[in-house]
Amino acid sequence: MIGSGSEGVPADWKPLKVHLIGMGKMGLPMGCHLAAAGLEVTADDVNEARRAAASASGMTVVRGEDGIASAQVIISSLPNDDALLQVAQTVRRQAQAGALYVDTSTVSPACSAEVAAMLDERQLPYLRAAVSGNSSMAEAAQLTLLVSGPKAAYERLLPMLRLWGPHQFWLGEAEQARSMKLVVNLMIAQTSAMLAEALALGTKGGLRWADMWQVLTRSAVASPILKAKSAQLARRDFTPTFTVLQMAKDIKLILDEAERLKVALPQTAITLQMLHAAAANGDADADYAAMIGCAERAAGIQPGRD
Repeated sequence: MIGSGSEGVPADWKPLKVHLIGMGKMGLPMGCHLAAAGLEVTADDVNEARRAAASASGMTVVRGEDGIASAQVIISSLPNDDALLQVAQTVRRQAQAGALYVDTSTVSPACSAEVAAMLDERQLPYLRAAVSGNSSMAEAAQLTLLVSGPKAAYERLLPMLRLWGPHQFWLGEAEQARSMKLVVNLMIAQTSAMLAEALALGTKGGLRWADMWQVLTRSAVASPILKAKSAQLARRDFTPTFTVLQMAKDIKLILDEAERLKVALPQTAITLQMLHAAAANGDADADYAAMIGCAERAAGIQPGRD
């Protein structure tokens, strides 16, 4: 099922009191859109600078468990499985009856299923609302929402989810959103790994960097992700939209899920090694497309040479 974000929040929609946990590169802009739409938004983060940014953006910072206890909707944007489990335990203890919990993090299906069982003990509806897109897309309200969980909760919160982007997909009642996010991220990572090898081959064959990008972005392989990356990479700008370490974490989630399901992913396993090589070469905090430098070095090319 798909919804469109173009119509925004209906005039007759009753705003909810929302508490956000995690105000990083994704959580902060998502919170800003909620506050700008007139929702009553409180926020919390373990980082003082992020709390200050949330306050400056129109949200009320509430430390500890008070924000969870008073909210009708609790939203989290967290870095990993352990953080989600910790927050979910607090939600189970402190959330008011009937509160909705929405997690937007990229985590393992197994961890998410554990959270679902935990919240079911108190009959707290739980939406897995994985977001596809980077921080720039979050700021521009251009995220795609991959959602699973109780359909009634999804339909109730759809006006809010539309504030984050133009497309929302409801995929099922359980962990389908987590699985879909891993599928999407597998293809994003593999696109950069494929691109790294292609550019190394072209450079070694005498092609100019700018010429390759001009052709690639106007050819049959000009996917949306390639076009989006070209704006920076055509200038060899590896300022991160998503870092090498962040992508390595996601690839590990993908490979763990593949092992659980007995699915062979040999190319994805090699991509993880390319990410490790990029980190070892000092690019851990660069954009994950820094894998390009690894392919160049393997080909005997000095990275950055045109």
